[in-house]
Amino acid sequence: MEKMVHTILEQQKGDRIDKVLSGLNEEWSRTQVQQWIKNGHVLVNGQNVKTNYKCNYNDEIEIHIPDPEELDVVPEEMDLDIYYEDRDVLVVNKPKGMVVHPAPGHMTGTLVNGLMAHCKDLSGINGVLRPGIVHRIDKDTSGLLMVAKNDMAHESLVNQLVQKTVTRKYKAVIHGVIPHDVGTIDAPLGRDQRDRQSMAVVDNGKQAVTHFRVLERFKDFTFVECQLETGRTHQIRVHMKYIGYPLAGDPKYGPKKTIDFNGQVLHAGVLGFTHPRTAEYLEFEAPLPSDYEQLLKQLRNNG
Repeated sequence: MEKMVHTILEQQKGDRIDKVLSGLNEEWSRTQVQQWIKNGHVLVNGQNVKTNYKCNYNDEIEIHIPDPEELDVVPEEMDLDIYYEDRDVLVVNKPKGMVVHPAPGHMTGTLVNGLMAHCKDLSGINGVLRPGIVHRIDKDTSGLLMVAKNDMAHESLVNQLVQKTVTRKYKAVIHGVIPHDVGTIDAPLGRDQRDRQSMAVVDNGKQAVTHFRVLERFKDFTFVECQLETGRTHQIRVHMKYIGYPLAGDPKYGPKKTIDFNGQVLHAGVLGFTHPRTAEYLEFEAPLPSDYEQLLKQLRNNG
């Protein structure tokens, strides 16, 4: 059983323990965390607490993460686009159309299947189906992901995400012409009460902040760069829809009449973080895929 220690930050004071812990790792659901608390796997200052415990500043939280089950994911040889790799971390450029990790009914062809064939040492914190996965991007979003090759690296990278020190910049094409050059969307996200498979801006959701700047304007669309301060599920897609500029090609959150791109026009182009062992800041940039570049050329030709 792995142990992770987290000290409550000033901005987390007063929050429920299950909310805080589920926010430490995008792969930890609130329900899963609540079960850990009920099973005694979570201690606050050395004591068991209830799931509704309100955190105090500087509380020391011990999370005893249950051992992952025996790995049941088949390694698959793939031509992965590796941008960086050492004994602790790996940065990979995921192609559009590839799922990050296996799920029931979809156990092959994922990035994790390929990673398992590429290297045998992935962190086990996220269990059987998500070894090494610290954060993820949607199937139809291309771009850079950081992967932890051991639990030390995993905890460091997760803490950097919590502290909001990871650089994550995406390029997107959106419907409409944004009149201002820069902006910030600060709106909490949670499950859409009318559609549990979708996310929405909700009053009791998790804090979500997206910064954007305009790169180029077209006749009916805008090319923007979005920088994540937080990393909620579908954050950019929901936030841009919320302010009236949904992503082009987005089958879930965009308009019915949109660009035929087989998914949202979104690319995770820049990723930066502090190396867990050396403390050196590393930053990587992946160019736009060829179909994305072709789309921009068409939009320029259309005026």
